[in-house]
Formats: sequence, structure tokens, C-alpha cells
Amino acid sequence: MEILILREEDILKAVDIKDIIEADKEALKNYSDGGSDIPLRTVIDVDKDSSSTAIFMPGFIKDKNALGMKIIDIYPDNIEKGLVTSPSTMILIDKDNGFVKAIIDGTILTRLRTGAVSGAATEVLSNEDAKSFLLIGTGGQAGTQLEAVLAVRDIEEAYVFDVNYERAEVFAKEMNEKLKGYGAKILAIKELDEVLEEVDIITTVTTSKKPVFDGTMVKKGVHVNSVGSYTPDMQETPPELLVRAGKIFTDTKEGVIEEAGDVIIPMKEGKISKEKVAHELGDLLLGREVGRESKEEITWFKTVGFAGLDLVAGEKIYQLAKEKVIGTKIEM
Repeated sequence: MEILILREEDILKAVDIKDIIEADKEALKNYSDGGSDIPLRTVIDVDKDSSSTAIFMPGFIKDKNALGMKIIDIYPDNIEKGLVTSPSTMILIDKDNGFVKAIIDGTILTRLRTGAVSGAATEVLSNEDAKSFLLIGTGGQAGTQLEAVLAVRDIEEAYVFDVNYERAEVFAKEMNEKLKGYGAKILAIKELDEVLEEVDIITTVTTSKKPVFDGTMVKKGVHVNSVGSYTPDMQETPPELLVRAGKIFTDTKEGVIEEAGDVIIPMKEGKISKEKVAHELGDLLLGREVGRESKEEITWFKTVGFAGLDLVAGEKIYQLAKEKVIGTKIEM
């Protein structure tokens, strides 16, 4: 059997962020429509002393012929060895015969599909005439988060904030060069208060355990994507923002309600109800939910990720790579 190996450079030749935004939309719709078989992920503690963990995320999406599994390994001590601390691999299986058909770099896949899901939410929830964007956090996921918003809105100024201003400066310089085709000015800022009251779109991509901005300061009509927090004790988003929001959407309501401190903490405090959070972006894309109803309405999207995004994005990458004859083939 022939297996296609797709490394990071191959993937970036095969697809762009808009391809993955469309793939993510399909994954969201499929999940909300009940067309995904996504078991709970399996977590194995490899070494408790070093907190080394292996995570297996399998799934099958029939309509997209997407069958496979993403493997993420969390090895904190790798940093001392000069290695990536969370290597990831996506394995795609041919649903017709059960053989592996592709092995894909899971790290860039995760970055692309995570940025793209924010892009999808921004496209359907933010005001169409949005011109300014604020990105909070400049870690490994930040580049695709920035590009995804630029891909769906005609942004003129994109502000970048990080607790380490020098890191924000380096990131802004790199992104100005890499994303110059979008025509946006990408500017590092020292204080959030410089722009918080005026920006049209905000994306947070941090692992903070306390809110990273003042929810009372943002203007009416803002759209916010919360991406970084994925455990019950992480809380990037200020509860005040959730209280003010007219519409709240999630990638998966069960995942967000069970895993995201952004909603778990304010729900426990009685600041928001479970019902306010229980709306999926896939249902909005399917026409089952009502989205933004006015330019003044505040909207919020929360993602914790799920294997369906990886599967559909991975299948899209595989198909486009085959069409463009990209990647390395091996015989088994």
C-alpha cells in the first residue's frame, strides 16, 4: 500500500488558510448534525514525574470519508533537549480498506485548523465592515489566528499584545513580512487600554488563569474569539464580556461546558446560565440558530477543539496534496 507523507512545508504548499476555514465549517456542520463519530480521547500518563502524556484522538466522519486519529504527545522535558514539547501526528486511514493512506505533521495541522475555526466564527459573527483587530498572545497558535481573521475581513490595523512586549514586537515584525499580501498594518502595543475601546474584533490565545482584558471596556458590536483556555481552571475571558454578549457560540457545547474555565467559572458564580452557552457554530452554519442581529450586538465564540476539525482538515490537505502532487510517497 502507498502512504503519502506530508511534512509542514508540504502542507503549506498544498493549502492556504481559506481552504482550512471551509474545511472547518464542514466539520462544524457535520458535528452539529450528528454525522460525526468522535469517541472520547484517550490519555495515557507515560511518566508522571515529568508529566509526559500521550493523547489519542480518533474519529470518523462518514460524509467526508475522513477516518483516522491524531496523536499528541506532551513532553515538557523536551525543552531541555531542544525538542518541541508537544509533537503531533495525524494518521489518515482509507475507509474502504482500512490501510493507512497518509501521515501528516499534526503540529501545523493543529495550528491551521485552530486558526481557521476562529476565522469561520469571525466570518459569520463579526460585523462585515470590521476594520480593526486585537490579538492577545503571541505563542505558537498566534500566527494562524491572525491570518484567519485577515482572510475573512478587510482589516486595516491589527494590534498585537503580549505580556512580554519584546516578544510582541518580534511577532509583529515577522507577521508584517509574512502576511503583507493582506495589506494590514500589524502593530505591537504595550498596553491593551491603548486600543481596547475601539477594536472591532478580538482574539485571545493564551493559557491564562485570569481574564486578560477588561470586559467592560470593549465597545458595542465587538466580536471576540477565545481560543487559548482549554481546562476548567483557565479563564482568558472576563465574565463581564459574557454577560454583555447577545450571542454566544461554541465549537461543541458539551466540550466547552465541560472543559473551558471561561464558562465553567462564571456559571458556578451564577453570572451566566448554561442555556446561554449551549449554542454551536455548526447549527448557525446550518441555519438552525440566529446569529448577529445588529451592528451593536456583542458576539463571542469559544473553541476547545475536537477531532472532527483535525479529520476534515487533514482529509482536505491530503486531497489537495494529491491533486498538486505534493509530498513523499512510501510503499508498505
